[in-house]
Amino acid sequence: MDQSPAAVATRQRAALTFIFVTVMLDMLAFGIIIPVLPHLIMQLIGGSIPQAAVWSGMFGALFMLMQFVFSPVQGALSDRFGRRTVILISSFGLGVDFIVMALAPALWLLFIGRAVSGVCAASFSTANAYIADIMPKEKRAAAFGTLGAAFGIGFIVGPALGGFLGHLHIRLPFWVAAGLSLINFAYGYFVLPESLPREKRSARFDWRHANPFGAVVLLRRYPQVFGLAAVFFLSNLAQFSLNSTYVLYTDYRYGWGPQMVGYTLALVGLCSGLVQAVLVRRLMPRLGERRLILAGLTLCIVGYVFFGLAPVAWLFVLGIPFLCLGGLAGPPAQALLTQQVDPHEQGRLQGALSSLASLAGIFGPALFANLFALFVSNHAPVRHLPGAAFVLAALLLLVAAVMAARVTRQRHGVATPATGAIAPGMPFNEFSSEALPHDPPEISR
Repeated sequence: MDQSPAAVATRQRAALTFIFVTVMLDMLAFGIIIPVLPHLIMQLIGGSIPQAAVWSGMFGALFMLMQFVFSPVQGALSDRFGRRTVILISSFGLGVDFIVMALAPALWLLFIGRAVSGVCAASFSTANAYIADIMPKEKRAAAFGTLGAAFGIGFIVGPALGGFLGHLHIRLPFWVAAGLSLINFAYGYFVLPESLPREKRSARFDWRHANPFGAVVLLRRYPQVFGLAAVFFLSNLAQFSLNSTYVLYTDYRYGWGPQMVGYTLALVGLCSGLVQAVLVRRLMPRLGERRLILAGLTLCIVGYVFFGLAPVAWLFVLGIPFLCLGGLAGPPAQALLTQQVDPHEQGRLQGALSSLASLAGIFGPALFANLFALFVSNHAPVRHLPGAAFVLAALLLLVAAVMAARVTRQRHGVATPATGAIAPGMPFNEFSSEALPHDPPEISR
């Protein structure tokens, strides 16, 4: 077999393309239902925005609870049986589940459907492990940036299409989402190659690493990983202010319906895609991981302040580019995290990170949705602050930025796990641009 650098690079590009399309199709399926799910909930409960906000928060918390419990299981399964199998099961399960949600006549069945979505939505963390399998360490940040572009494209087309379809019929986006997930399954079945060779897989499926708390312990074994994981948790917690209140907040404050929500979310996707696919690859060699992480967090804070305080719609829209520039922080942080663990633990690492994101999601939707409901009710402690949820998100990111500045200031020679842990495959790389050779790049969730 030809093992020349050109042949290896060709195989890497092909595999990267496969996973890019897989993630993009999944993101399209999720993006399509975003503009309509809160309105469908509101329809099923009788039309109250504050009550719909609370229920939307509960739906979000349930979804992330399922992610918290099952992401490490999926990560450990992918370490044992390969990434491709997990991605295929995820895509097929989502397709069937979206059909159930499209037909749901009552809130309780929609609620169950959302729980099943949380169980099946594994391909995101598994896709990150896939990238860690196929890309050398010095190119992973670029690859995670390209994967982030797949998310961006899904968000450009998905919410805009969902808003348009929801305007025609509120349940139509669920049928289209089901079709996309099943197309993704077929695409993966016939095209997607396996990224984890049998000789690099875990010898057995270990329930200690498959439970969410055991997976988080994996992070604790690596001090550098654990510090950045805390920043990752706070960033994800802040993001749930968008997931749980964006649709109803813009309806309440600016009178936006599903179409306008879909168009602005498409703008979010466009800006995010440009950041991930273009800016990350250009700025990484010049700024390095540390500066890029801090710049991304700072710009994201500015975006949330715009969202929370904008009295008119055009100022709210002005905050979107700042919010999306926060995506600069993700790929370098993700790359640094993957460099600290062995190949056979990449799935567990991504499962553990997904568990942290899910843990944030258990509390975040209810926290922000109830905060929004409080500040638009007659019992609001401060008048005229319906964007209180976004203000809180900005404060959480401020804490994350301070933590990131402290964690990335530390320089270590080798990333050494606690006694009894498996040592990473290569020395720990410092958080500066000189620590790694950076090629002009390319993928993230």
